[in-house]
Amino acid sequence: MTESRILLIRKSIAEAQRIESEQHGLDAYLQARLPGLHHSIALPRDNAVPALRLFVTRYIEQVPDFIEALTDLTESAGVYNYAKRFLTIAEDYFFQPPELVEANEGMRALIDEAYLAHRLIEELNDRVIMTCGVPLSPMDMTLANIIVHDIIGEEFANQLDLAVHYSIEALFETENFCKAADFERYLKQHHKNGWKFAIDKWPCLARDLKITLDLDDNAPPPNVH
Repeated sequence: MTESRILLIRKSIAEAQRIESEQHGLDAYLQARLPGLHHSIALPRDNAVPALRLFVTRYIEQVPDFIEALTDLTESAGVYNYAKRFLTIAEDYFFQPPELVEANEGMRALIDEAYLAHRLIEELNDRVIMTCGVPLSPMDMTLANIIVHDIIGEEFANQLDLAVHYSIEALFETENFCKAADFERYLKQHHKNGWKFAIDKWPCLARDLKITLDLDDNAPPPNVH
């Protein structure tokens, strides 16, 4: 990560918000998507679209926050080289999104890029858990990613998931990832203290937003593949 690249991402988000304030394309998109959302996604009855707009906006804004936090976290532990290639890809989604990402304007244009970045970090975390037994970072965006997966639509979201999967498969070195002394020390340290100090670096999207998954019935929730 470079500060200039993160600054450019933040500027692109600010510009998208400016366009959104004039054109309201995100509201129109969410209004159109609302009837087709999975019934397990529980929204406030009186202001579903504003609640979704806030959720999506925060989801997009947190990408540079997460990249910065994970960069600081791994740099302070001396294991940044293990995360750098993946964080660079997460940034690149905003600068050079895959060809399958549709051209849009305003905040609507950044939903797909944000989903790719969040899913990449989620998949990296999952892969480290499977390989090393401890997550690389304390964040958990699974719930938010499931909701955004449904917002952008099953077929297209699955294509984005596949792009993330290919990136992880191409770059994750299963045999060597957890064997370096610095990395082993990093994982043992956070396994012992339960991320007591690192957890404060990660903003929580679901903590204060009124969007949840209601899984009380027998119907399966929307899936992230």
